[in-house]
Amino acid sequence: MDKPLHVVTGAFGYSGRWVAHHLLKSDARVRTLTNAVGRDDPFDGRVEVHGLDFNDTERLVESLRGAEVLYNTYWVRYNKREHRFAHNTAVENTRRLFEAARLAGVKRVVQFSVANPTKAPNWTYFEGKVKVETMLKESGLSYCILRPTVLFGGHRNVLINNIAWMLRRFPVFGVFGFGNYPIQPVHVEDVAEVA
Repeated sequence: MDKPLHVVTGAFGYSGRWVAHHLLKSDARVRTLTNAVGRDDPFDGRVEVHGLDFNDTERLVESLRGAEVLYNTYWVRYNKREHRFAHNTAVENTRRLFEAARLAGVKRVVQFSVANPTKAPNWTYFEGKVKVETMLKESGLSYCILRPTVLFGGHRNVLINNIAWMLRRFPVFGVFGFGNYPIQPVHVEDVAEVA
């Protein structure tokens, strides 16, 4: 009997890499959809690599066909003026991904979001995350939405490393408000295991 297929968007990226590692440890068949075809492969060829082109619906559907689960870690971190890296473009791309998943018969979507996205409605990053969650809820697909706070772990602790760098070099570190933020850093491997 064939192993069930699990598809991870961005398995060569930060959180997607941890999800793929966890799936491989559980002996799953793993495929990634990535914009980074040709990037160094941290999986020694154990992950099938498919290019991610949101404008090619037929190819997107075929790359998802047969998948038990789609783990969507795709997002644009910074809202840049370039159309390709805008949050509203990421929302549209994710809509296309969910539609392709529906057409391909994907059984479940695990969406990586962010904690408390509705608490910052005027920031396009969070506004986009809310739109994506709403689309998924209305898609008819079986889904799970993960809302981690600040991820840390591995060799790519960008935010945590930046904070640590500033703490080592400056005598004062500013915290806005009263410091009672509902945020708790979580290890990326723990999030991957939950997914």
